[in-house]
Amino acid sequence: MSLNALIFDVDGTLADTELKGHRVAYNRAFEQLGIDWHWTEATYTELLVVSGGKERMKYFIDNYQPDIPSDMVLETLIARIYSSKTQIFKDMLLTGLIPLRSGVERLFKEAYQAGIHLAIATTTALSNVQCLLSSNLGEESLDWFDIIAAGDIVENKKPSGEIYQLVLDKMGWQADECVAFEDSENGCLSARAAALPVIITVTAYTRDEAFIDADLVLDRLGDENDPAKVINDPDGSFKGQMLTVDYLIERYG
Repeated sequence: MSLNALIFDVDGTLADTELKGHRVAYNRAFEQLGIDWHWTEATYTELLVVSGGKERMKYFIDNYQPDIPSDMVLETLIARIYSSKTQIFKDMLLTGLIPLRSGVERLFKEAYQAGIHLAIATTTALSNVQCLLSSNLGEESLDWFDIIAAGDIVENKKPSGEIYQLVLDKMGWQADECVAFEDSENGCLSARAAALPVIITVTAYTRDEAFIDADLVLDRLGDENDPAKVINDPDGSFKGQMLTVDYLIERYG
């Protein structure tokens, strides 16, 4: 089959949102709500083994046993923190504090102009995705995507393949005519669970992960003045300084 669609994760893949984005927003939400929690970089790195913000907080509570307000039902507390954090993060996006990673805008435009479909498959909130795209690329960029599958629309988060399978099923696409883009081992496992080939662009948080069965691992997609570096290329097919649609078509048909 010929290449039909590119499916992108968001956090870490499209933008380096974790260290200076989500972590900061969580800490501001804790302060805003008067909760005596603080996530250091080291703590947050450990929490990233869990996909999904609400699930990450539940994991933090179960494993770190922080103080919890005695008058608050746990589910209500998590929902309130998540709501506050989402608004704080959205404000950060709208003020341009979180740019897209190197090569992302270029690859979007190359694919769109070549008639290759674009899609999003992420566990982050839909509003986060919309704000990230519109603040960096303009409101019209939302129309570039055939589907933006985001948030709590599947029962099981990554590394489950449900979010990717949902995209495939809704769009009627076959896995072997698509390529997934991820930044983490959980994301890689999720894409492979849906039988998708997957290309990884690592972050500082994920550089040392295994990325089992990834087709290609780079440090970034790259641009002319910001070349990509190969971390792992099992078949030796990547020769350029940036990942292009021409390369994808040549590799995947």
